[in-house]
Amino acid sequence: MKRLVSDTLVIAERNLVRLPRAPDLLLAFTVQPIMFLLLFVYVFGGAIVTPGYSYVDFLLPGIIVQNIAFGGFVTAVGLNEDRGKGLIDRFRSLPMARPAVLAGRTLADVATNSLSVAILLITGLIIGFRFDSSPQEILLGLVLLLLFGYAFSWVFAWLGLLVSSPESANSVGFIAVFPLTFISSAFVPVDSMPAGLQWFAEINPFTIVVDAMRALWVGAPAGNDVWGAFVWSFIIIAVFAPLAVARYRSAAGGR
Repeated sequence: MKRLVSDTLVIAERNLVRLPRAPDLLLAFTVQPIMFLLLFVYVFGGAIVTPGYSYVDFLLPGIIVQNIAFGGFVTAVGLNEDRGKGLIDRFRSLPMARPAVLAGRTLADVATNSLSVAILLITGLIIGFRFDSSPQEILLGLVLLLLFGYAFSWVFAWLGLLVSSPESANSVGFIAVFPLTFISSAFVPVDSMPAGLQWFAEINPFTIVVDAMRALWVGAPAGNDVWGAFVWSFIIIAVFAPLAVARYRSAAGGR
């Protein structure tokens, strides 16, 4: 276990050190989410009715959840590039714990997600977002965000090892996640959607996590959303972590 932890930290550090050398990824974590937030608040916000809340209070949890889910793209593209360059085979030949490569990748995502959450929170506070909850609820919301982002990192790890090229990893990940984020309560109330979409949005894990964040941060009715959000996160990890590990072993020649 000690070796697994140390190897995981080494891989995570490797991925974080490489990040400043990829300015396009840095823009994706910093500038892009701010653009999304400002665009929706100041361009679309006036046309969207959110009873009981200002639109920025309604929107910010949804934007943050969307952003940390898309943060897994780095894992998908990075793993695919490593496989193409033969680095996965090289890692497997080293005296290191086998799960460390994937664990380190997903752990690095937690760090980058923390940065993007901080940037979006600061931006939101500047343009009018206000917490309406206790410090404990705010902290629990942050834990939930990072857990959900960690869960989706395993989804993207599996996708990155499944497809043939970094471009495919990007495209498949976008096609898979984009509808989930927009057919949810992230940007508009679910009851404003057509009946067929409402049904899907209500069972969508993104809706459950976003509603849980609103309950924890702005005092929205919670129901079972908070517990449901944690359960969904653990289910995603339980399903996709073994799939990613199995695919990793296959990509490395089954050794």
